[in-house]
Amino acid sequence: MNKVFIAVLLATALAAIEGTIVATAIPSITTDLSGVELISWIYSAYLLTSAIATIIFGKLADLFGRKKMIIIGISIFLLGSLLCGLAQSMEQLIVFRAIQGIGAGSILPITLTIVGELFDTEKKRAKGQGWISMVWGVSGVIGPLVGGFIVDQLTWHYIFLLNIPFGLGSIFMIAKYYEEEVQTAKRKIDYAGALFFSIGMVALLYTIIEGSNTQNWFGSKSIILYAVAAIALLIFVRVELKAEEPIVPLSLFKNRRLNIVNGLTLFVMAIVISISAYLPIFAQSVFGKNATQAGLMLTPLSVMWTVGAILGGNLIGRLTSKTIIQIGTGLLVIATFILTTLSADSNEILVYVGTGLLGVGMGLIAPMLIIAVQTSANRDQLGTSIGLNSFINTFSQSVGAAIFGMLFNLATSEKLASFGKGDINLNGHFDTNIFSSEEIGQLVDIIANGIRVVYSGSFAFAIVAFVLAFFIAKKKPTQ
Repeated sequence: MNKVFIAVLLATALAAIEGTIVATAIPSITTDLSGVELISWIYSAYLLTSAIATIIFGKLADLFGRKKMIIIGISIFLLGSLLCGLAQSMEQLIVFRAIQGIGAGSILPITLTIVGELFDTEKKRAKGQGWISMVWGVSGVIGPLVGGFIVDQLTWHYIFLLNIPFGLGSIFMIAKYYEEEVQTAKRKIDYAGALFFSIGMVALLYTIIEGSNTQNWFGSKSIILYAVAAIALLIFVRVELKAEEPIVPLSLFKNRRLNIVNGLTLFVMAIVISISAYLPIFAQSVFGKNATQAGLMLTPLSVMWTVGAILGGNLIGRLTSKTIIQIGTGLLVIATFILTTLSADSNEILVYVGTGLLGVGMGLIAPMLIIAVQTSANRDQLGTSIGLNSFINTFSQSVGAAIFGMLFNLATSEKLASFGKGDINLNGHFDTNIFSSEEIGQLVDIIANGIRVVYSGSFAFAIVAFVLAFFIAKKKPTQ
């Protein structure tokens, strides 16, 4: 296997595993650093800066070359990891996670772009993207296990410090083995576009994330931030229309195939966040599982995602990427429909079947979407196009979390409040000294119904994705 590709897989693993390994350390982090009310921002700060960085680094890679920018990106990620490992307060950790997110946001679009350049046919690219998807799938399984082991045997600090030797290895291999032809012509950086895009998206994403945490969508603070986002993004569009080297060329939005692919990305990635966020709640509150068992119920999603990615790579050449995406979105429709039927009386097998089918569907879809971007974009806009798609990937998770949080709260908040016994935990630990067995049964039914409403939203998203898949322009696969 190409040494550069191994380095790319290693860099991808750094960003992929960081999303799951931290979850197991949260109890220890809050014990050491306090600040329980800030827990969500350990994830949100990382997500917010990562989303913005995907766009900016995708463009910078087009301007200055993939090699230089991915080394800078991994270096930023490692700096953030080191600082996170040394954090002495929750506020410090959140700031350092934001730095880490900038590095992670640079890794994703550039590694995908490099894969597009390393492999010269659609079939080979599919297999390369299959390996990338496999890394994400495996990381979803081993991340919580490795994180739990490190926390039990050492301290949570080592979860972040573990990144450093692997990141340095990736930098060394890319620096030594990756040869790239970069045009030496002087290029202008769109500083104004990057600034107004960052301001607008920070304001918008912050409001979305904070709204999903507090359910206060239209307070005075939120309205001000919406206004800031709207003004900044309008200025950004004006700047891009005049810029010589726009950070996001608006011509990309005239590419019909890219628009369809980005629309698909928006809907399918939102579905994934509904599973990873609400299935553990269902497992604990409805099935009575502990946190570890609830986490393991997500395993079929990661494992079958890997299987689907490998299967999709082998199908290229026999089927078009459009057909493979159609099959994948069809599986999403079936999987989410199964999840809408879950209740307190459901057999656990339904959960495994639903998440497993969802994993196969996503494994088929995710690599094909990247290949569709690679085959639709001009070579000089490849990094920018993949950066835009990667941004939409992350953005959809923020928006999806907000939408599904709103649906869950609309279905449950008033009913749970009617018990008049304060905040009710969603971890399945209902105090028998406070609630009677009949009341606990009612609580379980309310939570189960709320999650069914969430998965009804996922089902609607899956239908939209299935319809969009039929509008992807056909492209005959190359051998």
